[in-house]
Amino acid sequence: MTKCAHVAIIGRPNAGKSTLLNAILGEHLSIVTPKPQTTRRSVLGIHTDNNTQLIFVDTPGVLRPRYRLQKAMMQYVQECLESTDIICVVIDTPKAVEHDGLLDPMMEGLLKSVRSRSKVPIILVLNKMDALPQSKLALPLVEQARQSGLFTKSVAISASQGKEVDDLVRVLQDLAPESVYLYDEDQLSTLPQRFFVAELIREVIFKQLRQEVPYATAVQVLEFTEPEVGPFHITADITVERDTQKIIMIGKGGEQLKRIRMEAQQAIADHLQHGVKLELFVKVRADWRNDRAQLANLGY
Repeated sequence: MTKCAHVAIIGRPNAGKSTLLNAILGEHLSIVTPKPQTTRRSVLGIHTDNNTQLIFVDTPGVLRPRYRLQKAMMQYVQECLESTDIICVVIDTPKAVEHDGLLDPMMEGLLKSVRSRSKVPIILVLNKMDALPQSKLALPLVEQARQSGLFTKSVAISASQGKEVDDLVRVLQDLAPESVYLYDEDQLSTLPQRFFVAELIREVIFKQLRQEVPYATAVQVLEFTEPEVGPFHITADITVERDTQKIIMIGKGGEQLKRIRMEAQQAIADHLQHGVKLELFVKVRADWRNDRAQLANLGY
């Protein structure tokens, strides 16, 4: 007998959703940076073990949209919640303890909407437990979860350190319905390599640049060739919204873009386990985050 379940990972920005997905899969599939709102598309990761296949979707952080781009991101979240077998709600536990509240009104409203039309299991994932001075400080949050009637179970973890992540996986496996596997047992994702290459470049940009520039950036892989001999050749466009952002991205004498290219090239080579020659070009597309046609052209 085999089991299979789609699992949506949701939460506020910077709660550790991407870190959790990577910890479960043991692979760097979803980009992780100290900055919030870095995940823009749903990332599909597949975990197969113990006669159970869990198909994870790491969704963008739940927020109130300011741009058409963010509206598209929230649409991804809504679609995932409407077509999933299990929901994992990831909470930044230290922040929740500090503010003495488990769910803000937006997250609570979203979960109540789900619960009103579905009996899908909702698992509360209390993340970043390692950052609490004492684990017992999270007990009031567990009680709030119980009183809310929204959650099927609570699990306390540290995704960054991999602590208790296996316990969470076992909970999800127990809840998965009987089903044939939907994917091969050794498959980690259905997304193309071009997607992960673009995400790795974006991750480097978020790490190296500050303030608004990374958020105003999109990456498109234009060329991905695999010659029989030698490194893969990858060419990508980095899109920004203003000329001033382009100047920052390139840097004096092109030094900033060179640093981005070198770090991204190494990250892509590590991911692909093959040599890579990466070329990057910076283009300005004014207000692309609010332009429906440009969003579509960029794949959103």
